[in-house]
Amino acid sequence: MSSKSASPIRQDREHRVAVLLFDNPAMFELSVAIEVWGNDRTAQGVPYSELRMCTNVGPRLRVDCGFEMVVDHDLSALEWADTIVIPNGGRPNPTDAPDPASLDALRAAHARGARVVSFCSGAFVLAATGLLDGKDATTHWTYANQFRARYPQINLVPDVLYTGGDGLYTSAGTSAAIDLCLHLVRSDWGADVANTIARRMVVPPHRDGGQAQYIEQPIPSSTDVDADLRAVLAWVEGNLERQLTVDELARRAAMTPRTFARRFKAATGTTPLQWILHQRVVASQRLLEASSVSVDEIAATVGFGSAAAMRQHFTKVVGSTPSAYRATFRHAA
Repeated sequence: MSSKSASPIRQDREHRVAVLLFDNPAMFELSVAIEVWGNDRTAQGVPYSELRMCTNVGPRLRVDCGFEMVVDHDLSALEWADTIVIPNGGRPNPTDAPDPASLDALRAAHARGARVVSFCSGAFVLAATGLLDGKDATTHWTYANQFRARYPQINLVPDVLYTGGDGLYTSAGTSAAIDLCLHLVRSDWGADVANTIARRMVVPPHRDGGQAQYIEQPIPSSTDVDADLRAVLAWVEGNLERQLTVDELARRAAMTPRTFARRFKAATGTTPLQWILHQRVVASQRLLEASSVSVDEIAATVGFGSAAAMRQHFTKVVGSTPSAYRATFRHAA
């Protein structure tokens, strides 16, 4: 992924997302955008996004798995949106350039400050606007040679999950769209919001090809487990600065260490010590985003003991050093 940070969305009103569709849209990629931005999760602390699907083809679009879609909005939705998502280039020829009106609308939206995001073969649509000229981009590996031949002025990066900067973002195929969306959510609203959405989506880790990812596998918080463990985990979340052991937690849960470890693994999918480590990383992410205190102070506050230990564990889990993470996501506080 590019080291450039995501362009922050407006924070003074709801986030507006337009999904631009062409004939035979890819249903998985479309569903990713809907899952991340189209569900009301304000009760879980996720800022509200309004999502509108739009097209210049319809209003009825064919879907090759046996049904039709009725799309309510036309290209005027691109004038309204903060974020524009292009799930794919349409079928049967997803690499073909779309209609000129759609390209003009995308250029105008980006010029006024909208963020434009493509998934999979949607990179061909974004490339056809000329906005990616001279920039990094990626697409599904099956389209890499076609993309490179058609758009030699764009620096294709074929072995990453997503690229981005300057309000333009591209992802590889299928599940890489999830990684890109969660990266943007984290950039806009911080680690807590991104982790909330990731837990709801039950997202596994993605580290293909050594690509550093900012979204780690969601590990349950204290509110996600059974009542007899909930109080102990909540106590841990409030006492991360302590030197915590399985024996101590087992005593608090009124269980033997063996029973506690077994119940804990069944409830959370991980060991007590790994869960504690993850909570320390999450707590350090919050402090890196929302404060200016030093890494040494954060390491002591969350229980790592030293900045060196924090850097080691943070980099392993997050794929970035604490300093690089702060430089990327500090503005999301």
